Amino acid sequence: MAGRILGKTLATVSLSVALAYVTVKSSGFRSIPECRNSFSSCGFHLNSNIMSASNGAKGNSHNKARTSPYPGSKVQRSQVPNEKVGWLVEWQDYNPVEYTALSVLAGPRWADPQISESTFSPKFNEKDGHVERKSQNGLYEIENGRPRNPAGRTGLVGRGLLGRWGPNHAADPIITRWKRDKSGNKITHPISGKNILQFVAIKRKDCGEWAIPGGMVDPGEKISATLKREFGEEALNSLQKSSAEKRKLEEQLHKLFSQEHLVIYKGYVDDPRNTDNAWMETEAVNYHDETGEIMDNLTLEAGDDAGKVKWVDISDKLKLYASHSQFIKLVAEKRDAHWSEDSETDCHGL
Repeated sequence: MAGRILGKTLATVSLSVALAYVTVKSSGFRSIPECRNSFSSCGFHLNSNIMSASNGAKGNSHNKARTSPYPGSKVQRSQVPNEKVGWLVEWQDYNPVEYTALSVLAGPRWADPQISESTFSPKFNEKDGHVERKSQNGLYEIENGRPRNPAGRTGLVGRGLLGRWGPNHAADPIITRWKRDKSGNKITHPISGKNILQFVAIKRKDCGEWAIPGGMVDPGEKISATLKREFGEEALNSLQKSSAEKRKLEEQLHKLFSQEHLVIYKGYVDDPRNTDNAWMETEAVNYHDETGEIMDNLTLEAGDDAGKVKWVDISDKLKLYASHSQFIKLVAEKRDAHWSEDSETDCHGL
């Protein structure tokens, strides 16, 4: 459980998502109708913009992955200006700081050994036993035996607080329902005229901010299993339930996670824990309870690293941890739900 708990902390912080630094107004994003009608298309262009940053394109540089001090330490990164983020930009004087946290070097089960260890021969860009080392953004380069961050320079090498060399995979369940009145009718926003969508949000214990539940994918675990497990642990306090309660809870969760779902985003995450050699990637998935009957049978109860949990109305006034509101906006657009009182909001508003 220690590895799983630390992994959850990393993953939730990791949701300072790639969308935080991707400027969707760039030419990489196609027309509004295409974005609204095809999330796979939306995701493709977001990922393309991330990769263009690593190739030296201006305006798409990751920001949180260059902040100092490094989380949980006093380590200062070497400063990386926007124009020097991309690997294709020559920078002979680049001298990043080396840092890997002691908690990682201690060799917990969720962490890789050091690259220099003779018994460690990772298979980058492929499935390495139970560990997924493939990136959702495609192939990444290996330099001097170390994987290279596909989004560019961060001013720090090593792994920092991340366990894996290369991509560290997370999963984030976005559970939604329609807001309804006492008679069960959907409530529409008085200005936009669109139905109001709600999602389950948790309040993080470490920083006190509201966020989407989420956690790390365990070795050999399917994304669908991670999504269900994380939601149960953080939003339903499943870890503290009795055996009988867990069986009943599992039945309801099975119904919820058997609903139709939308993959909102897959790929690189602009996380303050990223380094030149280790980075966060996530898959954010929306499960929608159309009638609300499934969630009516589930009592929200904060658990694990969540201090509080509740249903939150979706709108552009949300103030969520990192850039989680950008994921939520994509859900609202796909569900044709209320987001803003501004009639001109669309994908260009990201």
